[in-house]
Amino acid sequence: MYPKKSGGEGTCGGRRPFDSEEPFDNGISSKTEDNKDCRNLSAGIPTSSLKGSATIIFTLKNEVGGLVEALKLFQEKHVNLVHIESRKSKRSNSDYEIFVDCDTDRQRLKELTQLLRSHTDIVDITPVDGSTQLHDDLFGVPWFPKKISDLDLSANKVLMYGSELDADHPGFRDPIYRKRRKYFADLAMNYKHGDPIPRVDYTAEEVRTWGTVYRELNKLYPSHACKEYLKNLPLLTKNCNYSEDNIPQLEDVSGFLKERSGFIIRPVAGYLSPRDFLAGLAFRVFHCTQYVRHSSEPLYTPEPDTCHELLGHVPLLAEPSFAKFSQEIGLASLGSSDDAVQKLATCYFFTVEFGLCKQDGRLRAYGAGLLSSAAELKHVLSGTASTLPFEPAVTCNQECMITTFQQVYYVAESFEEAKNKLREFAKTLGRPFTVRYNPYTQSVDILKDINNINVAVKDIQHELDIVEDALNRISKHLRV
Repeated sequence: MYPKKSGGEGTCGGRRPFDSEEPFDNGISSKTEDNKDCRNLSAGIPTSSLKGSATIIFTLKNEVGGLVEALKLFQEKHVNLVHIESRKSKRSNSDYEIFVDCDTDRQRLKELTQLLRSHTDIVDITPVDGSTQLHDDLFGVPWFPKKISDLDLSANKVLMYGSELDADHPGFRDPIYRKRRKYFADLAMNYKHGDPIPRVDYTAEEVRTWGTVYRELNKLYPSHACKEYLKNLPLLTKNCNYSEDNIPQLEDVSGFLKERSGFIIRPVAGYLSPRDFLAGLAFRVFHCTQYVRHSSEPLYTPEPDTCHELLGHVPLLAEPSFAKFSQEIGLASLGSSDDAVQKLATCYFFTVEFGLCKQDGRLRAYGAGLLSSAAELKHVLSGTASTLPFEPAVTCNQECMITTFQQVYYVAESFEEAKNKLREFAKTLGRPFTVRYNPYTQSVDILKDINNINVAVKDIQHELDIVEDALNRISKHLRV
């Protein structure tokens, strides 16, 4: 939830970077005088123990003096060379790849890489300490989680609410409610990936508030909610004990979602930034609150609470096509610029939160903000609300209204259509690489060179082989 406002022995340093039996030529050898300087620079210390040490791999055009010009830049920036090797590139027959271990600080390394880009093509930069934060910064890419456990690094960066409430919050002057909110915030803050979600004994007052919301919304769902929602809500009643006198436990809901669509729940204390919230979706993780809105205004909440999450979001996250749509938005956000993330967040707001779709010739709601608000759900399908077709390039510039109904709502023909349009829109956002989710390792593969892409192609070919085999078996069965 986010604020809706806007190996073997090396020549010097004990490490050989390339897994190749090819000789390293191009005038660089462990027996040159330059290597004496290399040994002096490292002073017998393994490369991996040098503070600020990093490796850079870049390619040179097959031209006279290219390496000399590139190495002058290291001298110009006072960056010490610890280890250097070269070989003919596997990526291009006409290029040479140069591997350099260097001893420097973060700022000098950043300045050096900026200069190198004007003379070479940088293939990779890897700090010896394995810091992906530094790697991403050097390439001008905002940090993003590479594996599901990396969400531990961002899930507690709560921007709003949590255990602190604004003066205009219904529960601001209620010390008992504020103490209760701190309890829920502490549960979320202490949570780590892989932990069971703590079970909560909800108070009688919290259950009554939930019950009021539940009853009012269930009067509207048959005539207002999309058919996917109506299909999954009874399953949640059966498997997770959804009822007006019981607030479902997030651990039970998470287990149900994992079986249905691969999504899981992660408790969160309050609002996350759009970047951090969308990043969770990329790994099929939904950040979900556990607290209940204040009882004085059961049909209003200034921030998403567990009523909004469990009644608005969860039934559709159990739908595979919708889950895929949500994940596509998350994947598109990873490593994107702030402007691109804001555009994606706005598209998320007007689809997953306030989206409409056409079914059987009529408009139906699929947005969680609508499906958890009786008043706005009535309004949006009253015939008086303004609607437009969902077009990401247009929708991304629409103002998101927080305290009032939306000025306009966007209609998709189907989840599949919305997903395809969003996928094409994401290609225009200028990210310098593509990511691909690996469900086996619950990580993202960064497709930024031929080797990465070849691996992806082999995986796709294997999947196509399975499909072809299935079609062949069906064809044989029909002939029989």
